Amino acid sequence: MVTLFDLEIAHLVRVMGASMIGDLAGPILPGAYWRERIYQLLDSQHLTNAQLRSLDSLLLQLDELEAQVSNNFAPRAAVSTG
Repeated sequence: MVTLFDLEIAHLVRVMGASMIGDLAGPILPGAYWRERIYQLLDSQHLTNAQLRSLDSLLLQLDELEAQVSNNFAPRAAVSTG
């Protein structure tokens, strides 16, 4: 039986990565937004072990995505050609 939690987790799996990659201006929605959504689900009662593992995996994925975003949009030092 698919629950509302399963549907929400599946939605996060589908859209979080694309949203964090975003476009040339950066992420469409920031990591803090996704982290809050995941924490709201974690605060819910009656989550199964599989759902908890999925949410934990999403948090790890979010950490990696945030690191990639910060590396891609970090200010770069000016290079002297002279």
